[in-house]
Amino acid sequence: MAVTVCTFNVNSIRSRIDLIERWLTEKREVDILCFQEIKCEAGQFPADRFEKLGYECAVNGQKRLNGVAVCSKLPIETVKTEFGSDLFDRERRLIEVKIGDTLILNCYIPRGGLEGEERHAYKMEFFDALSEYTRRLLQDHEKVILLGDFNVALGDNDVYDPEVFEGAVGFLPSEKEKMEALLSTGVHDCYRKLHPEEKAFTWWDYRTAGIWRDEGMRIDYILASETLCGALESVEVDLWTRRRRSPTPSDHAPVVATFGRI
Repeated sequence: MAVTVCTFNVNSIRSRIDLIERWLTEKREVDILCFQEIKCEAGQFPADRFEKLGYECAVNGQKRLNGVAVCSKLPIETVKTEFGSDLFDRERRLIEVKIGDTLILNCYIPRGGLEGEERHAYKMEFFDALSEYTRRLLQDHEKVILLGDFNVALGDNDVYDPEVFEGAVGFLPSEKEKMEALLSTGVHDCYRKLHPEEKAFTWWDYRTAGIWRDEGMRIDYILASETLCGALESVEVDLWTRRRRSPTPSDHAPVVATFGRI
């Protein structure tokens, strides 16, 4: 049975729930929803709205900031929200669930800052720890999906104009090196597997109304282990939610992949 998996930085789940409901009921069905930047604690997450649509929810929330969640129509067998690392646990940026034989690690990587700034150093350390953690996951599990908002555009075809982004956070050489190191652990960029050269973005600046000129960045990824990549059938950026004027959209668009099995 084919399974659809989505990553979506919602920039406040409570602000976006009406839009997400419309998307799921009017536009497409999704089996596993992975949200980032939910900006609420677990008790404030609108789980009842998702449960009415047939989902069960696992949440790692934080007041006003960060936070991640997984909502699944397939049974969630295990949930991990504490990782035993201050680097990971000081901000609620990771949640790991097991669905069937597949481990899904939902990530919200720090935005960071310019080189030499404290937030840049935190982002670099976070990537190092995530690469090591992913390497261990792949040693123990054949089926792994790592997805979320990684806050890095890896290549020139992941931004609308490389010259515009030169020296900008999210496109720094040091950030790209860390993203490449993560990929070298054995996970593959699903979008690039099926669309090697195509430009498609997942984030557009609110302030410049960049969505209407397609002036964006691809910073949201679905990464999968070799076994799952062999079952990958499709992957796309769904612009339906981002092009709404009402309800107000997130500045990100969801990425949706279909696997023949997970």
